[in-house]
Amino acid sequence: MDTSSRYALVRRTLLTVGVATAFGFSVAVGAADDSAPTAHSDSVGAAVSDTAITAKVKATFVGKDALHGSHIKVTTTNGVVTLTGSALNGDAKSSAEDLAHSVDGVKSVDDELVTGAEHGTVHRAAAKTGRVGSDSWITTKVKSEILSDSLSKGFDVHVKTLHGVVMLRGKLPNEDAVAHVKDLAEKVEGVKSVNTAELTATAG
Repeated sequence: MDTSSRYALVRRTLLTVGVATAFGFSVAVGAADDSAPTAHSDSVGAAVSDTAITAKVKATFVGKDALHGSHIKVTTTNGVVTLTGSALNGDAKSSAEDLAHSVDGVKSVDDELVTGAEHGTVHRAAAKTGRVGSDSWITTKVKSEILSDSLSKGFDVHVKTLHGVVMLRGKLPNEDAVAHVKDLAEKVEGVKSVNTAELTATAG
């Protein structure tokens, strides 16, 4: 092989190695770019999923006769739903756990609900420790009653409770709707009175 042929061969070899090296580098960078956002999206997705699961579990509880008289708080961490508060009886406790299990994305349910004689004990303790928890529960219960009622579930009513007095605010179709929502709120356990001064009717 003459000198010119050897030079051509060496040049082709170096060119091939250079192309392969450059190609290998670009593939590595592409893989790194693909993997980085995946980890980030998984983290964000987990947080959003927990929030969504909590909302879905609460929604399944609304209007369920089996849970009437129960006071349940729902929290979710990494797909594990924790139920705290009180259930009226063993059937209500089981129903709450089953309903939570039925929600998509729930990995397991940690049922910390108390029942039976403990139910009254919990509420007496809550009354002694302060009104904040009680007022919060009343607000949640009134909202639940409005959302689950066939006549008022589409109404946009803001509910606030202070020392057992429920204050309703919003606009309803007519005076009958105002009276109906007030009646729902008055029937909730622990409600002392209902203030509808800021609950107005758009039609007479």
